[in-house]
Amino acid sequence: MPRYKVTLSYDGTAYGGWQRQTNTHSIQQEIEAAMEKIEGNFIRITASGRTDAHVHALGQVFHFDSAKDLAPENWRRALNSLLPHDIRIQDVCLVEDDFHARFHAVSKRYDYLITTDVNNPFYYHYMGKDRKVLDVKRMSECARVFLGTHDFTSFTSSKLDPRKSKVKTITRLDIVQEEHAVRLVFEGNGFLRYMVRMIAQTLIEAGKHRLDVADVKQMLYGQDKHLCRYKAQAEGLYLVHVTYADTKKTKE
Repeated sequence: MPRYKVTLSYDGTAYGGWQRQTNTHSIQQEIEAAMEKIEGNFIRITASGRTDAHVHALGQVFHFDSAKDLAPENWRRALNSLLPHDIRIQDVCLVEDDFHARFHAVSKRYDYLITTDVNNPFYYHYMGKDRKVLDVKRMSECARVFLGTHDFTSFTSSKLDPRKSKVKTITRLDIVQEEHAVRLVFEGNGFLRYMVRMIAQTLIEAGKHRLDVADVKQMLYGQDKHLCRYKAQAEGLYLVHVTYADTKKTKE
């Protein structure tokens, strides 16, 4: 049965997250409902990872299998004709039968946006908000602490499973001053739940001169989930891109 890789964007404002849930509206549910209308049967999709309530994506990826004889471009058009305006399919391609959207991801990029323009209604659902002007230089100094391979136990607030490694590698963490916001750019081989938002808020606190490099090192090297009590607002987080090795089949 052919396997397809799908790249999509979504505005997470109206959703309780990516994952199918019984008590709230999810992005996965919307997509699977649309696919069932096309296929005639329920199709389970598998994403590169979950995003939380109100988190956005520019380049989320999922895979699915289908016996329906539809070209990738026809899948894209059919899905977009059925999905709500805040979920858009950007690309569909055929991949090898063993491709896995989650396990074959090489790296991910997340961006976090924070603005001091707290009274602008157009930023409300799409950026973190803080009234204090941030010291970007100090944030950058603290950001360098996180580069490389570390145990990030201190930067996840989910229940810790002792069987799963908390070691991750961050290859990029840039702090960029833009006209109306500060952008934090994260790239790495994977991220624990809430890890990006917890690091982002830690750096924001540093930008407000409430933390320094020594404080950040103490949190990171302490490897204790109770050491970091910070978590940035969900609205400012974007899954920008998921990187894979070449997965497209030569014939589509």
